[in-house]
Order: sequence, then structure tokens, then C-alpha cells
Amino acid sequence: MSKILLFAALVWLTGSPIRALIVFLIILYFLDRRFLGLTPSIGKPIRRNRRLARLRQQLRAQPHDTRGKLEAARLLVEKKKYREAARYLEDILPVMDDSAEVLTELGLCRIKLGELEEGERLVLNGLELNPRVHYGEPYLRLGEVFASSQPDKAIRYLESFRELNTSSCEAYYRLGMLYKKLGREQEAKEAFRETVDIYRSLPKYKRRTERRWAILARFR
Repeated sequence: MSKILLFAALVWLTGSPIRALIVFLIILYFLDRRFLGLTPSIGKPIRRNRRLARLRQQLRAQPHDTRGKLEAARLLVEKKKYREAARYLEDILPVMDDSAEVLTELGLCRIKLGELEEGERLVLNGLELNPRVHYGEPYLRLGEVFASSQPDKAIRYLESFRELNTSSCEAYYRLGMLYKKLGREQEAKEAFRETVDIYRSLPKYKRRTERRWAILARFR
């Protein structure tokens, strides 16, 4: 009822149902970004592209900037440009061959490029160096990769992830979705329930970033 009244007020103020609808959608978007976070950010891709452009320019002038290459690779992964990201990670691997983060990130790029065996090997090498790298999320990614072709292996990776990760709503929601994909409905329900329980246990300042996953888990 409140939404109908708000829309009616906007029609009266703007003098046009179309303009009122546009304003109404903009208000809903900003309310969602402020309190829920279900819709994607409009500004984030713009900021990411600007930062990536600056990094590319910087790396042309300083081709041995390891930190710059690592940041660029991560931004490229967000853009799903895995081949270019892999090139940056391969460049820095000789000087960071003991970095669990670089190994797992390069491995996940290789997996996205269809090189499953090499990608899995790199990810496992990284996890051997540091099983808690990225809070165990590489185990979850491996579980996603093998969910269809090798479900037993996928489940082993999921169990390893579950042992390590206890405080991320997003991680547990994705875990539930993966269990659902494997047809393990009871485990999926438990993961969704844990997502909500984790959210309830979080301090207020942390709930803003995790609220989206708790809401999605409730729907599941």
C-alpha cells in the first residue's frame, strides 16, 4: 500500500506516469543499494574500468611492477577476462612462486580457460602452501568445477571448504547452491540455514555486506 501511495504522489508531482515510474525505480534502486544490496552496483564497473586503465598505463611504464600486475589480474578476473589475467599472473609467478594466492588464482584462471588438469594442480599447490588462502574458497570453486563430471571429488572439496569457512554468508549460500546442484537437498537446506544463522551472529557493521546472501538463502 505504501508503494502505491508513493507512486501516486510521484505521478502528482511529475505530472506523468512514465516520469513517475522512472523516479520510483531510481528510489527503489538507491534504497536497495543502501539497505539490501540485491541489485548490482552501477558505479563499480565504471570504477573498475578506470582503475584497470590506469594500471595498464602504469605497467607500460613499469613492466616489472609485481603488485600492479597482481591487482590488474584480479580486476580482469572480475571482468571474466581470464586469458589476460593469466598472463599477468604467469609474469609474476617466478618472483612469487611461494604465494598461495597467486597459485590458486592462476589455477582458477586455467580452469576457466578449459585447462582443468593444470588448473586443479595449481590450485592444490596453492592450498598445500596455505589451506586457508582466500578463506578456503578455492575448495568451493573446485567443487563447482567437478560437480557435474566427478560428484564424489566435488563433495570432498566441499567438505574441505566447510571445515575451513565458518563466517561468510556468501560462501555458505554458494555452498548450498552447489549441494542443490548435486541433488543433495538436505545438505543444501542445512547450508542455507547456516547462511541465515551466520548472518544473525554478525556484528551490525558487517551485516550490510552479507545481507544479500541471507535474504537469498531465506528464499531457498
